[in-house]
Amino acid sequence: MAGKATATQNKRRQALIWTVIIGITVGACVIGAITGDSDTDVPAPAADERSGTVPILQAAADSQGICYGWQLVDTYDPVSVGSNLGDGTAVADAPGCARWIEVYANVIYTSSSSESNDSASIRVKGSDDIEFSDLAAIESGLGRFGLDEDAFVDDPGWAVTRAATMLPLLATERGLADPAATPTAEPATPAAPLPDAGSDFWRDRWGWLLATAGLFLLAALFVTVGVRQRRRQLRGPVPAQRAGAGVAGRTREKA
Repeated sequence: MAGKATATQNKRRQALIWTVIIGITVGACVIGAITGDSDTDVPAPAADERSGTVPILQAAADSQGICYGWQLVDTYDPVSVGSNLGDGTAVADAPGCARWIEVYANVIYTSSSSESNDSASIRVKGSDDIEFSDLAAIESGLGRFGLDEDAFVDDPGWAVTRAATMLPLLATERGLADPAATPTAEPATPAAPLPDAGSDFWRDRWGWLLATAGLFLLAALFVTVGVRQRRRQLRGPVPAQRAGAGVAGRTREKA
């Protein structure tokens, strides 16, 4: 009887141990699935990058008549979209954009435990009236500005907004539009004339003049001190007057 009781206790103990192990494993998998790997998240462009890109695209669209934009996705999940119509507005099928060109970047980050490397694919899309050869040429032209796969992997937000600002230039090279006008601002008031620079002779020799003036002052001080000492030496010591004597220089009256 004692042997059967011991065997029953061992089975229960093993079952409890396996239950704990399975529970820990399942819990770790659930937590990992919920939290995910933050290292695989593709960062969006910074606020200043997006706000700085939109005005450039607006000026080019107004000048060339072509809408420009960008799309950044993380394994087909949208991360950032923008165009000359504003941050968050896609250029494709947008009202008032009959012709449009867009840079589309799909960046994939893998976890540190994965054997696969991070990757990025860059495409340039456009409206139906723009030839595929022109879009392919614009896409390859991005590499001249250092906007290749490595750039998009290293800093996706900066790369996609930078690539968007290059689209007007590359479209001009393909003859799709005239060069974008460069905005210039006229000064509100005429610039004040510069003050007179003065003579180069005195400006180049001001140090020498200060040194010369200092030497003159020092020499004048030495001359003044020497004259005073010389006068004292020539004057000589004054003899002491006897007690009861009259005023020096007075003569006695004769009887």
